[in-house]
Amino acid sequence: MASQSRNNKILLDLVRQPGNNQCADCAAPEPDWASYTLGMFVCLNCSGMHRNLSAVSKVKSIRLDYWEDSLVQFMQERGNSVAKAFFEKCVPAFYYRPQQHDCIVLKEQWIRAKYERREFTGENSEFLQTYNFDLFESTLWKKGRDNKQFLKRIFVLSQKDFTLKYFTKEDSKVAKAVISMKDLNAHFQPQKIGHPHGLQISYLEDERTRNLFVYHENGQVIVSFFNAIRATRLAYLLKKHPTLQHLIPQLTNHCLKEGYMEKTGPTQREPFKKRWFTLCSVNRKLLYCKSPLDATDLGAVFIGSQDHGYSVSESSGRCTRSGRWHCGIAMETPSRQFVFMCEQEQERREWMEAFRKVIAQPMTPEDYASTMTLFQQTPCRAFQIKDASSLPTVFLVSLQMKPL
Repeated sequence: MASQSRNNKILLDLVRQPGNNQCADCAAPEPDWASYTLGMFVCLNCSGMHRNLSAVSKVKSIRLDYWEDSLVQFMQERGNSVAKAFFEKCVPAFYYRPQQHDCIVLKEQWIRAKYERREFTGENSEFLQTYNFDLFESTLWKKGRDNKQFLKRIFVLSQKDFTLKYFTKEDSKVAKAVISMKDLNAHFQPQKIGHPHGLQISYLEDERTRNLFVYHENGQVIVSFFNAIRATRLAYLLKKHPTLQHLIPQLTNHCLKEGYMEKTGPTQREPFKKRWFTLCSVNRKLLYCKSPLDATDLGAVFIGSQDHGYSVSESSGRCTRSGRWHCGIAMETPSRQFVFMCEQEQERREWMEAFRKVIAQPMTPEDYASTMTLFQQTPCRAFQIKDASSLPTVFLVSLQMKPL
């Protein structure tokens, strides 16, 4: 006869072991649920998704529920490492593995792909073969460039010429846009887009960031399209960089911080205006738009490192024509000072922490190269740097924000 306290203690000891001490699906720490049919430990959020797969997975709390001896023995024999070795045996390098804070559709489709469709066990290669086709096509709902209306558009990924094209009609022979994989980035933005399957696609167009906002009602379709983008981008990058491990983090760039702030102009005598800002640590750029769903950014600031004279601090904004918000941030660059205003103190702390993370990162040769390219198109000031061992002798320090 099973002893609940004894079995719960065994399970608690098991979940502390390496491999079991993180959720088998999203790597969240200290999971306190388990799939007793698959033999692995999962977090509370992922356990809810397993409940939707009752034909293949059944879950219990390792602390609160009653466990029979046979189920505890099964958990001892299995565990996360054994389960992953089977269900994740053939996961492609480009396939996105969701983490704890990723959106629901990514985690749900990852779980369904592993346990319901068994895409990665090696039993059925049909699903993975679609990512290797020369062309990958999806029909998605896309937001209009100048309005809020979403219309159906046909998107075609090509591994022949490494492009993403989209067409307004099925019989269209000329693409509305042809987007190179070179600077393309796709990441899920369900809250911003207002749909649980919302995906944002960004790329450079005439030296500005162009944004496409799309979704599909079917979660499997939009996640497959997202991973097809990653597969095509990886194929493109492998042409130039043969080191696979170095390339995987480059397939999807998540913004470090997004949200509204108020900004003023270069003289700091201009009125403050509310703008939507996006900070990316990968390219060290702070982009701003009028609203979150703008098709094109209004301008950008390149954020260098502390070694090159960049810093951030609190600002009262007393000497400026302050707007409605009064939690100020001053960003010092070698060329000028930028002043931003946040609505609440918590937002100011979050933005300052994000800025400091970027400023603390050393400049890479790629940062210098991309900065040189940007400044060929943008008025700027040049400053000499002392360390010229392997980097350009002139460092172009910051993009000037476009006057409002």
